[in-house]
Amino acid sequence: MVRVTVPIPGRSYDVCVGSGTIASVGSLLPELPGASTAFVVADGTVSARWLQPLAAGLSEAGLATVLLVVPAGEDAKTLRVYETLLHQLATQEAHRDDPVIALGGGAVGDLAGFVASTYMRGVPFVQVPTTLLAQVDAAIGGKAAVNLPEGKNLVGTFAQPRLVVADVDTLATLGERDFRSGLSEIVKYALTVDDELLDVLERDPPAVLARDAATLEWVVARCVAAKARIVAEDERDEGRRLILNYGHTLGHALERLDAFAGCSHGEAVAVGMVFAARLAEARGTAPDGLAARTGRLLASFGLETDGSLPDPDDIIAAFRLDKKYRGGVRFVLLEDVGRPIVVDDVTDDEARKVLNDMGAGT
Repeated sequence: MVRVTVPIPGRSYDVCVGSGTIASVGSLLPELPGASTAFVVADGTVSARWLQPLAAGLSEAGLATVLLVVPAGEDAKTLRVYETLLHQLATQEAHRDDPVIALGGGAVGDLAGFVASTYMRGVPFVQVPTTLLAQVDAAIGGKAAVNLPEGKNLVGTFAQPRLVVADVDTLATLGERDFRSGLSEIVKYALTVDDELLDVLERDPPAVLARDAATLEWVVARCVAAKARIVAEDERDEGRRLILNYGHTLGHALERLDAFAGCSHGEAVAVGMVFAARLAEARGTAPDGLAARTGRLLASFGLETDGSLPDPDDIIAAFRLDKKYRGGVRFVLLEDVGRPIVVDDVTDDEARKVLNDMGAGT
């Protein structure tokens, strides 16, 4: 097992990455004086596979387990589901020492974190991510939120967990599309902040695609360590942490549009990274070839980025709903691999030209 500390002053916590770690959660938990029950938030499919070993581990720590079932995926991230969970905690007399545990992907983590940070003004929160995307990104850093019809993650808080337990054995049960979607976030880390990871991904994609436990443990831990460093510098997304949004400005816009319905978060971010690379080349910020290199790397993991896109005007309108919109669209661009910058002076005409070049609206 690899243990990575997220060194936030006064609220540091460990991310434990390994094989079989769910069953060891009881020994990994920090002390929770007064806790008697762990309230586990999960969808039906994930709980059927992983609740039993989690509950066994919690029992070793003297904690009973209560399962709170929620819809799968983004359907869980609504104010209605959030309110339902609060009522369930209250009616079952959850007190402020009892932990809320997110068992599942990024959507469950976002929802459960928001519940934990607001019920009784905050109860202990633990992340047990079971998807690749959640293990390398969503479960680390403390962002918790639900969606509104107008956009993703518009209601939320920053709520750091007490512990994150990433069991790479859970990744063997993921469907192929979900697994490849998580690889998009790994590519993001490689392109922006980790040259060694980029070298491994470009040199030997089959080693990752084979889902070998040792390889995944190294890759996940590498991404976790990168995010831990950045979150420690900028917990609230006001400076350096913004670089972790590489590819996400267009990605989130696509996720909002009905014309791109059915795409996963990772698939949308993959398109967003190619867009960002092409935009950087068009502005003279990055050398020629960055977009082609990005596309090749994504394609090697089965993430195709040359499909049809919605109308450019619809995409640009969706940009304005981004939480980081400040009178203009903010993008993370690369001067080259490993050299991210944040820019907020991209005009609509610049964005539209790149989108047109990518065949948007055709």
